[in-house]
Parts: sequence; C-alpha cells; structure tokens
Amino acid sequence: MKKTNYKKDFPKLFKNINGEQFEMDAEEYETTIAQWEINDIETLKQQSEAIAKEAAKAAILDRVGLTADELKTILG
Repeated sequence: MKKTNYKKDFPKLFKNINGEQFEMDAEEYETTIAQWEINDIETLKQQSEAIAKEAAKAAILDRVGLTADELKTILG
C-alpha cells in the first residue's frame, strides 16, 4: 500500500450540505485527514495479520512435510 500524503494531495476539502459545497473549516479538515490516516493504519494492520497467518500456516505445513494441496486431499 502506497503511503498517501493527504495534506499535500488534498490541501482543501469540501463538504456537501443540502446540495451546496462548502470548504471544511480547520477542525473538520484535521479530523477528516486523521480519520483517513487511521483507516490506512487499520488496513495495513489487517494486511499484516493476514500475511502473518499465512506464513504461520506455511511454516506448519513445512514442518510436517506437506503442501497445501496435499493437506486438502487428506482432509477431503
């Protein structure tokens, strides 16, 4: 996942209220940027957990000398 510099990429943010666009004030802007960064961190956390889980499975299969396909066949 490519790191995004939200403040550089989005120097201004707008909100839509009843069909009209307004520029966000400083507090809304900072809150929105912070939430986007939190979302990025959560996504990276989930991706790293999935990679770690797959690596752990692969290590177990390697220790017992089986491939994933062989294990699927055994478990039927």
